[in-house]
Amino acid sequence: MRFLIIITLCGLLSGNVRAQDSLRLSRRQADSLFFKNNLLLLAGRFRIEAGQAEIIQASLYDNPTVEVELSAYNTERQRALDVGRQGQKIVSVQQLLYTAGKRNKRVAYAQESARLNEYEFADLLRSLRFELRTRFFELYFQQQTLGRYDRQISTLQGTVTAFEQQYDKNNVSLRELLRLKALLFQLNNDRLEIRLRLAENQQVLRTLLSIDQPILPLVDETQLGQYRLPSQPVDSLREMALRHRADVLASQSLTRQSELNYTLQKSLAVPDVRVGGIYDQAGSYIANYVGVSVSMDLPFLNRNQGAIKAARSQINYQKQLQAQKTVQVGNEVRAALQKVQEVERTVQSVESRFSEQFEQLNQGLFTNFQKRNISLLEFIDLIETYNESTRELNRLKADRISAYEELNYVVGEELFN
Repeated sequence: MRFLIIITLCGLLSGNVRAQDSLRLSRRQADSLFFKNNLLLLAGRFRIEAGQAEIIQASLYDNPTVEVELSAYNTERQRALDVGRQGQKIVSVQQLLYTAGKRNKRVAYAQESARLNEYEFADLLRSLRFELRTRFFELYFQQQTLGRYDRQISTLQGTVTAFEQQYDKNNVSLRELLRLKALLFQLNNDRLEIRLRLAENQQVLRTLLSIDQPILPLVDETQLGQYRLPSQPVDSLREMALRHRADVLASQSLTRQSELNYTLQKSLAVPDVRVGGIYDQAGSYIANYVGVSVSMDLPFLNRNQGAIKAARSQINYQKQLQAQKTVQVGNEVRAALQKVQEVERTVQSVESRFSEQFEQLNQGLFTNFQKRNISLLEFIDLIETYNESTRELNRLKADRISAYEELNYVVGEELFN
């Protein structure tokens, strides 16, 4: 017995230490820490920087080419590397000149690629922020449910202990004692299920925030009234989503990229020109020959036909995907708004004093049972009803916030701040 007491005290002390070590965060603080710490966002910023560097690279001109030819061995004078006044050397310089605006087209394509990186970063931010907020509020309401279970299990444990003492005195039956123990077992199982889901949410939140501490969400439920049905009709929300959603803008960017690539591939069919100068000391028809050169490929066999055809087909492909994205966004907005309306209708159907009345009932429940004012069956039925209602009510509250945050997510705007 003494050993069990020591173990229990150690567990309570470690639980207090864990509670003190928890990082207490409001939703705004969680958002701020997320923007600062999330490793996927940090990686996305480096990708944006890489895209900007690609624009610089696309705007650069090709380096000139220098070629030097030296006499390895003069057979008449029997001299190696004879490059003096009576020897021989050839020096030529060539510069590649792009035609058909290839350089500007490459720069435009790189700029659109960099813009796509920014849209994909914004879409990543949108997705992760939705995950963060959904998990944050779900964790908060799970902790509220868990707190009520903890209090009730603690009280019920005392009642079971008292019944065991009464059973030893033959004042209660074994059936009553076992029924109470079965209820306690059920509550502990339900509590374990909640703790497992809570641990999963803790793990996801800690990963999103890149921290090691447990998180204790701080929520003022009176301020959750900011989540309310939007005044805009569904068509306005749909247009807003098509203007602001990063994945829609990314789809449009991919279509523009395919169009820019098509014009670039057409320009590649036009041969580039190489111009240069040459100096030949003694190998030409006169000594110290100086000349200029112009060269280009003859577009007889390869006119870039395959790449041009592929680029044209890519435009049609991206346009179809963009049209599909438009339809998808409209349906997502409509479904998210309907979900908000349904969950709000359900919340409104629950009386404002419902939770308060159940809490009052729970407070007097154990006292009335110990005084035998209610029967064992009534006591168990009320306990199960209270726990189920508490769990479902907190789940409904979390679902309500999740529905509003999903509407934020599908519209791509902060509608409720």
